[in-house]
Amino acid sequence: MTNDAFHERLKSQVDSALAGFLKGYPAGSRDGLYDPIHYLMDLGGKRIRPVLALGVCDVEGGPMERALPAAMAVELFHNFTLMHDDIMDAAPLRRGRPTVHVKWDENAAILSGDVMYTLALTALEATPSEALPDVLRMFNATAREVCEGQQTDMAFESREAVDVGAYLGMIRLKTSVLLAASAYMGARCAGASEARAKAWYDYGLHVGLAFQIQDDYLDTFGASGSTGKQVGGDILADKKTLLWLTAEADPEAKPVLDAWKGISPATGTEQAEAKIDAVRAAMLAAGADDVARALMAEHVGAALQSLASLELSADQGAWFEGLAQHVTSRTH
Repeated sequence: MTNDAFHERLKSQVDSALAGFLKGYPAGSRDGLYDPIHYLMDLGGKRIRPVLALGVCDVEGGPMERALPAAMAVELFHNFTLMHDDIMDAAPLRRGRPTVHVKWDENAAILSGDVMYTLALTALEATPSEALPDVLRMFNATAREVCEGQQTDMAFESREAVDVGAYLGMIRLKTSVLLAASAYMGARCAGASEARAKAWYDYGLHVGLAFQIQDDYLDTFGASGSTGKQVGGDILADKKTLLWLTAEADPEAKPVLDAWKGISPATGTEQAEAKIDAVRAAMLAAGADDVARALMAEHVGAALQSLASLELSADQGAWFEGLAQHVTSRTH
């Protein structure tokens, strides 16, 4: 089976399990409380986190069904964070469609997001009993860390001095720990030792770091038709991404960033396009794109080292190698 076929098989299992689970909370019920959840989940997505949980469970001896509750939990939790993050970022698009708070309103997005978090915990209840304590402990610790990362990301907006180390610490919490937890929980659901689960956690952590750097890269240099999101949103919000910090450290690029900092034009206006174009050009002149690609490659290499420590067969490891490499070449 090819890597793509294996991924699609796992994704199909996740989608089917989520559809079955959400039938218990139908759209239209409870005065529309669950409508935004169905809307967001129906937008699709890569399902990388739940697929990783199933894939690790499979390679560690499975059966994969043992990891389905954890897989559903991480995907529901991930989408809960997206629903709330989009409010905080005032994002108009998610996967090429209006965000929940735009299609409904902020109150609906907040409350539906809240119940989505409880549904993640409900799904997790079906984890095999012998694995549940460790899986629940990891899930709860990760949920807290993701919130800490989001808070740090928002705090960066008003903080003058942010360095690359602080940025990496923030994205580790905001993004990569959930990928790491997915791999860990998949291993523990399969009955793998704590040592092996920890190696899987490290693999997921580095894949997640590379994934978020690429996400920031695509926000600035991607095409909206490919990303499904507003391109240049990080620039308009003065987000202190790796690209921004690299340009800010460059004596020629910094004045450009300073000139536009604090100016928040409405999306789609000429001034918004002018800001995006000017800051993007300054980033390119400072070599920020090259810095991002180099750091992504570094974390992919670290992920592959963790994978090598697990001593999988070539066939077993091929999909995980491909996943690590894919995060830096994806266009959405």
